Amino acid sequence: MIATKAYAAFSAVDPLGHWEFFRRDLKDDDILIEILYCGVCHSDLHHARSEWGAARYPVVPGHEIVGKVLKIGRSVSNFSTGDTVGVGVIVDSCSHCRACKSDFEQYCEEGATLTYGSMERDGSGLTQGGYSTHIETKEKFVLRIHPGLTLSAVAPLLCAGITTYSPLRYAGVKHGSKVGVIGLGGLGHMGVKFASSFGAEVSVISTSPDKEADAKRLGASHFILSEDSRALKRFKSYFDVILDTVSANHDYSPYLDLLGFEGKLMVVGLPVKTPATSPFALITNRRSITGSMIGSMKETQEMLDYCAEKSILSDVEIIPIQYINTAWDRMVRQDVKYRFVVDMNSLR
Repeated sequence: MIATKAYAAFSAVDPLGHWEFFRRDLKDDDILIEILYCGVCHSDLHHARSEWGAARYPVVPGHEIVGKVLKIGRSVSNFSTGDTVGVGVIVDSCSHCRACKSDFEQYCEEGATLTYGSMERDGSGLTQGGYSTHIETKEKFVLRIHPGLTLSAVAPLLCAGITTYSPLRYAGVKHGSKVGVIGLGGLGHMGVKFASSFGAEVSVISTSPDKEADAKRLGASHFILSEDSRALKRFKSYFDVILDTVSANHDYSPYLDLLGFEGKLMVVGLPVKTPATSPFALITNRRSITGSMIGSMKETQEMLDYCAEKSILSDVEIIPIQYINTAWDRMVRQDVKYRFVVDMNSLR
């Protein structure tokens, strides 16, 4: 068993604190990874504070993991010791349902095993995430990362990256597409980068006028204040695709009005309150609302290779693990551009 240092949540209200535990013995299809960097996702906070249902404690958050292979199981064939690798949001699935057989493990009909807070499929215990020094994961759920990239800026691609890449690809965004991105945060800034790299004309829709300069720097052609009714009117029936990355409570109807014929509202943000939607806004222009959840292993590897080719990385602020509680407070205040990443060397 592997002795592992970590920062864990011990209840829904207490700050994260130091914890030591043991990872499982290496199985034949496992890879043991020394974690170098772990991105900080809002989902980490939601789970640790039991905001999406009761968590089981202690729990080690973190599912944007980049590290080096320390050891491989006897049946591992695609990785070697020393390889630079990543682990994202899921670490297992049933492998036999329709979704899994179609290479969409994130939609596993039995429920994918999440990187933290899920029961292992053999019932041996809870998964623990990347705010830790090591992780063991099945080979199938390990991703290859180009070692020449800035690894700290790669880490958020494992969640924020694939969460925006997947719906944009599914929607067929290409050169000449008109894409709106609602929100310019950890997800939104990646949505802008990807959509513009695909050749789309990108517009950022935001409540914050001070984000206009950054939106343009990241690749947006237009900046629209969501509270400016005249600006919204100018873009009525304009967009082919709108990527909604906002988790704050909001209604969908004003944004549906911005979609043209057969336009798609792609939802990746998760508001607590169910958003209101006008059926008249839907039937006009035969619009649709489509949800999207991270991406499959195949799609995530495709995204990582694309990012290496195009030099697309997340905008990050690197922190030591001892700063994590302050980082969470700042994340809630949206005081980060645009993703915190923990340097896990700070825990060794």
